[in-house]
Amino acid sequence: MNAASPSRAGWALVLPLVAFIAIAFLAPIATMLLRAVYDPEMAELMPRTRQALTQWDGAGVPQMAAEAVTADLREANATNEIGRLAQRLNRERNGLRALIDVTARHLERAPDTELTRIDAGWSDPNLWRILARVTSPWTGQYLLNALDVSVTADGTMLRQEEARRLYVDLFVRTAWVAALVTIICALLGYPYAYAMAAAGPLLRALLLFLVLLPFWTSLLVRATAWIVLLQRRGVINEGLLAMGLISETGRLDLIYNMTGTIIVMVHVLLPFFVLPLYSVMAGLPTSYVRASASLGAHPLRTFARVYLPLTYPGVAAGGLLVFILSLGYYVTPALVGGRTGQLISNQIAFHMQRSLNWGLAAALGTLLLLAVLLLALTLPRLAERGGLRA
Repeated sequence: MNAASPSRAGWALVLPLVAFIAIAFLAPIATMLLRAVYDPEMAELMPRTRQALTQWDGAGVPQMAAEAVTADLREANATNEIGRLAQRLNRERNGLRALIDVTARHLERAPDTELTRIDAGWSDPNLWRILARVTSPWTGQYLLNALDVSVTADGTMLRQEEARRLYVDLFVRTAWVAALVTIICALLGYPYAYAMAAAGPLLRALLLFLVLLPFWTSLLVRATAWIVLLQRRGVINEGLLAMGLISETGRLDLIYNMTGTIIVMVHVLLPFFVLPLYSVMAGLPTSYVRASASLGAHPLRTFARVYLPLTYPGVAAGGLLVFILSLGYYVTPALVGGRTGQLISNQIAFHMQRSLNWGLAAALGTLLLLAVLLLALTLPRLAERGGLRA
């Protein structure tokens, strides 16, 4: 009994942390994954229609479903839910909002009027197919929309028109920006981490202070500082103009575009690459490098064949951390990205906060989460095969 008590006490100490992770991390992710494929809104707004359409064979106008739609529209109008219903249907096909509004107003005056007499649109079988699809609570529509795939009324899946393709290009742009930011962080961070590892105590403390300094500054403050530096009449452009390197009409556009997004993201994420790499470099024995030099190897050969492979774990850890953080970055592109510097995270925020299309936002977030998980699972295996582990 005494032996079991410390174990129970240990679990009791861990329990608050487990509860916090479950509530603040796992529950929101589970909710997001569920919302990507589960949308009970129309099933709740049109329960009679949903029930009636389960028996429809897909041909003509289902009379029982028409009566169910009439009853559901009257109820939605009475409970002031007709606007939400019309907005939801309009996502499926433009013009359905007007059809629902006209029908609801007419039914309010003449409740027993047939739908086809109110508007000829109700005689279109494709409209009833749309209703049959959207009144089902389980749907793959949001995931397909997140991949720029549309579903016709008869269930055929087609790629969106060129002008309406948005999300796949944004995913590609996000991955490209994340890869570029990671490469730049590696090129800048590797020499810096090496200088920290090779420096004396005083210089090492100074270099470490410079790395940690951004963590003590608000992200908003850092972004604002970069706006002051990079804007067309900012410090950098004024300095280049004073040195005669650019003309008044040739000021550089360094902010509110993709260039500004990349510059600020590199500055924000560089410490996340430097610190894991420095921890690896600081623990490397110097005897390997000295042995290589004593055997007559050129310093460049010693670095490429001895030192660099030993630092691969730090490079992989820092690179993976920077890449994953870059994929989900939102604040920096929103502040300095402008129209051309937006990433997929900005679209997720748009659908959450402005369009209120939470299902599509959840689908985009789900695809982004799957991409991160795939990367986290495959990169260590690739690193192991390539000999990147220590």
